[in-house]
Amino acid sequence: MTALLERVAKAASTTAFGLSAAAVAFFLLAAALVVGFLFWQTNNLLTNQVLGVLTAEARILSSEMKVGGRAKLAETVAAMSHLRGTGLYYLADAGGVKIAGNLNRIPPELTEDTHGGVFSYQPAGDDSASHLAVAIPVDLGSDVRLIVGRDIEDQRAFADSIRLAFLLGFGVLSVAGLLGGLAVSRLILNRMDAITATSRSIIDGDLTRRIPTSGSGGELDALAGNLNEMLDRIEGLMSGLREVSDNIAHDLKTPLNRLRNSAEAALRDPRGAEAYREGLERTIEKSDELIKTFNALLLIARLEAGPLEESVETFDLGRFVEDVTELYMPAAEEAGFALSIEAEKNVFVRANRQLIGQAVANLIDNAIKYSRGGEPGSAITVRAYREEGRPAFSVGDHGPGIAADDRERALKRFVRLEASRTQPGTGLGLSLVAAVARLHHGEVRLEDNQPGLKVAVLLSGKCMIAASPASGSADSDVSAGIAAQ
Repeated sequence: MTALLERVAKAASTTAFGLSAAAVAFFLLAAALVVGFLFWQTNNLLTNQVLGVLTAEARILSSEMKVGGRAKLAETVAAMSHLRGTGLYYLADAGGVKIAGNLNRIPPELTEDTHGGVFSYQPAGDDSASHLAVAIPVDLGSDVRLIVGRDIEDQRAFADSIRLAFLLGFGVLSVAGLLGGLAVSRLILNRMDAITATSRSIIDGDLTRRIPTSGSGGELDALAGNLNEMLDRIEGLMSGLREVSDNIAHDLKTPLNRLRNSAEAALRDPRGAEAYREGLERTIEKSDELIKTFNALLLIARLEAGPLEESVETFDLGRFVEDVTELYMPAAEEAGFALSIEAEKNVFVRANRQLIGQAVANLIDNAIKYSRGGEPGSAITVRAYREEGRPAFSVGDHGPGIAADDRERALKRFVRLEASRTQPGTGLGLSLVAAVARLHHGEVRLEDNQPGLKVAVLLSGKCMIAASPASGSADSDVSAGIAAQ
């Protein structure tokens, strides 16, 4: 029981309950205003009906007075007083002596009021309670005084029943609203408790925890989904940081040791100055490789941590890929490859031109490096195209390819599938391409080129601005897009 009271007290102290209580209060206030207005209008209608009947009777009795004098009037009032109904009458002479009627006296409330009004009276033969009535005086001259009224006890009982129904309804609505507010507050509090517990676990170091969702697709689910995506991103960045640290410790330690040993060997070489020069040259070459590796790592880290919006520009993806590919034509021919381009023109994208070019260059460089040039079928094909409304480019070769089980691992940093590592490289080329794809909300697919490897980079559909068939207008659009940057 104590635990239940504590939960109710906790739910009642939440902002959600406060908002629910405020909403219920505003609803009840609005309902009270509407009901009060309806009640006032109904009461006015009934009152006007009674006054209308009394005014009509007053005209009839005035006619009786004019036609038959006071005697005829007394006869008519006496006759009407004996009828079983709600009519009330009091006819008296100028001295106040009663002549006819079913009222015993002029009501004190009407003694001074010449316009009539509401009064209480005790019906003859009913001693249980006084009744409420309304009456008006009838102007018949100074010889007689006539009061015509109606018993409105039924109207008052009706009004009391309506008032009681309204009060009970408001009470039920108030209680139901507060209970509903407590239930809603408790539901929200449970979700908030789950979010708080998850965030506390994450603060304590458990980055694998995620905020549970109910599957309803509501605002809280949307908030939880966004927070979970943010946590995925943070976990990925932290994992990447740990991975980089581990890779630096394992992969860069060896070349640094070799660099040191090379310098030490040069110092100990008995040939003297010539050996020193050779040692320095080797040291510079190895240092350049290390600088390239660190630059690649810094670029990947900057891509994964920085926003894209500030560096995008509009350009023709097919034409740009073609330009980058042509730069590698001489190197490919020298290595014995037939480098070809299949670029769909006028596919305009908003993307980081420098990074897209770096990704294309990395893929062509990998294809040249790890394929066998000078042999039949030594061809490299670069394509720029659209796939399912998404801009894409790919580089395919006919080299040894990558086994299906190793393709996901090949996109990680410092992963070199060449066991002997006879080819120069840092193992960061595909990682950089994957980072460029992620930055553009796209993906990298490693596919079998039958034989060989095909690396396809699919950018997000949001990157594509237009795909116009008219090349003339395309140039102007590109120029306008670039000028707008």
